[in-house]
Amino acid sequence: MIISGILLPLTFHAAPGDTPGSTAVNPAPTDLPAESVRAVVEQLVEQYGANEEARIGRCVPRAAASWRAEDGTAEEFSAFCLEQFQPDDGSLDKMADRFELITEQIGGHLHEMGRLLREPLDLDQGPIMPLDLLAARLNLGNHLQDDLFANKVAFAVLLNLPVYTLDEMIEMGPGWNRREWARARMAQVFAERLPSEVSREISQAFLESDHYISNYNIRMDRLLSGENQRPFPEGLRLITHWGIRDELKSQYSEPDGLAKQRLITTVMERIVRQEIPAKVIDNADLLWAPESNQVFSLPAEGQAPAEPVAVEPEADERYAQLLKVFHAVRLADQWSPDQPTFIKRRFERYRQIPEKEVASLLVSILSSPEAAMVGQLVSSRLGRPLEPFDIWYNGFAPRGSHREEDLDRLVRERYPDVAAFQADLPVILGQLGFSKEDAAFLAGKIVVDASRGVGHASGAERREDSAHLRTRVGAKGMDFKGYNIAVHEFGHNVEQVLTLNRIDHTMLQGVPNTAFTEAFAFIFQDRDLELLGVTDEDPNVKHLKALDNFWSVYEIGGVALVDMGVWHWMYDNPDAAPAQLREATTSIARDVWNRYYAPVFGSRDEILLGVYSHMIDAGLYLPDYPIGHIIAFQIESYMEGKNLAEEMKRMCAQGGITPDAWMRGATGSPISTEPLLAATKKAVQAVGGK
Repeated sequence: MIISGILLPLTFHAAPGDTPGSTAVNPAPTDLPAESVRAVVEQLVEQYGANEEARIGRCVPRAAASWRAEDGTAEEFSAFCLEQFQPDDGSLDKMADRFELITEQIGGHLHEMGRLLREPLDLDQGPIMPLDLLAARLNLGNHLQDDLFANKVAFAVLLNLPVYTLDEMIEMGPGWNRREWARARMAQVFAERLPSEVSREISQAFLESDHYISNYNIRMDRLLSGENQRPFPEGLRLITHWGIRDELKSQYSEPDGLAKQRLITTVMERIVRQEIPAKVIDNADLLWAPESNQVFSLPAEGQAPAEPVAVEPEADERYAQLLKVFHAVRLADQWSPDQPTFIKRRFERYRQIPEKEVASLLVSILSSPEAAMVGQLVSSRLGRPLEPFDIWYNGFAPRGSHREEDLDRLVRERYPDVAAFQADLPVILGQLGFSKEDAAFLAGKIVVDASRGVGHASGAERREDSAHLRTRVGAKGMDFKGYNIAVHEFGHNVEQVLTLNRIDHTMLQGVPNTAFTEAFAFIFQDRDLELLGVTDEDPNVKHLKALDNFWSVYEIGGVALVDMGVWHWMYDNPDAAPAQLREATTSIARDVWNRYYAPVFGSRDEILLGVYSHMIDAGLYLPDYPIGHIIAFQIESYMEGKNLAEEMKRMCAQGGITPDAWMRGATGSPISTEPLLAATKKAVQAVGGK
């Protein structure tokens, strides 16, 4: 639920500031006498009867648990409860409706102001000024939760609406009506009470890491091969990891691509080990030979590089950034009695799938016999033994058979600027099956912006606002990478508009977790070539899509396990230094590789699984990607032969209920890897060595 991301402090984009972890926060909730709390329960039950006893018996102690000395005495708590409790005779509905309206408007306006303050950092608007960084540090909602507790609005909600655990929602949710679901989400807004200084520390840590990653570009045009050649074209500057990974993928269709892929792999390994020279990051004035790790000054045109210059490695800055995030989110642990670690909050509160279930889904793919079958097929299609970077093999995807430069030319002609893509949104929606009226409405609620970073989708949080689509658009127009990202983000935006503007309760805005919005983004992205009018005549296109999806889950599933392992290691070693975290991360990456990839690839102790930038700036976000692919394939399988637009509208109307309930309502089945595994097995048999 998006509003909880404002009232609760898990804010992924705020501002750089002082080093997190320095705030000492120790105030404990008031120890209200147990007899006082029991007396309040008894009085309310006597006043409102046995029908309200269960709700009273649950809600009063929960409200008492968040009551602090500054909130009042035991007598004042009792008086508050007797005044504010609402019976379920229509009064409770009125209170809930009012709170729903308040949260939509407050949260929505704060979100819009935050988006405005961050625009210079997020959008390609020229150099970032010092003032821009200061303005982005403003978190205007930072004290909102404090204020809502201080003026007792939060207590009114906790007093009247139960806070349910994930297990309870999974068990009871299928029997709830829409209003009961909305009520459950309202109480979760105040499931923890964080001091504003803790919220601020978390916000600052995430923005600092986001800023670090957003500016982590590799000057590909300044890379030197082992023969001191510069294999990449002038001006090629790519963000890590997204850009360099996608460049590696694009080289499968190039005759000299193998050498470039090996060079990119070395770049990635240098980043993970933090052997990359700090001064070559986003620096056009230096040449870098990743294989020898030597650096040279940029020579005059026609001259060879001079003697190497002395440079220092990045000095574990990558892992220092991750530790800042870790220490910041740990400050919230003592204020989250139901989920006392960030790991539990990420899985149980925000992802709403238990960690063991997520791990089980991932392992069912990684350890499946289909992995070896597909690996053999990839090797056969490449005509060589697998190399570690072939986890990013994209030859199953239709775009894998098209040259990147041809696709770039096609996209630039169609979308020379942001305005051209904006104008084409209704056309794209029409191609996807949306009616003319729906297409006009959806396109009218989405604004396209030129992104400074790789791109992202920013949804609205009140119905009067618009969602924003951000993607990179170069001086020559949008290239295929930017278009591919734009189509992906467009899937997010359409979901965001449908689950805000076409839903019955705004407290149920959104989807159960990020994996579901990723699923719709993947469904859109999978149609990128089709939307361009580029067709593939291969009769096995359906099987190839299954193989492509499986290989994507196989790759990112291991990355997700590394992310999960690193967070458990940090909790086990909270005082670790950046260098120790680096060693642990590379060790975990090697262990995951050796267990799930070495049997397929034949090589051991590889560390490429540790290169993903999400690990640094997104806080256990990576498991959403493989789960998103699994969900997307399951939804795609269900949608086969049906209208995508109509099914998407129906599914999105469910909103932010639990993942299990959502998937059962959407497809009739729980989340499962079986559809993907079965389709992959058939695909291998059908495609064979073709």
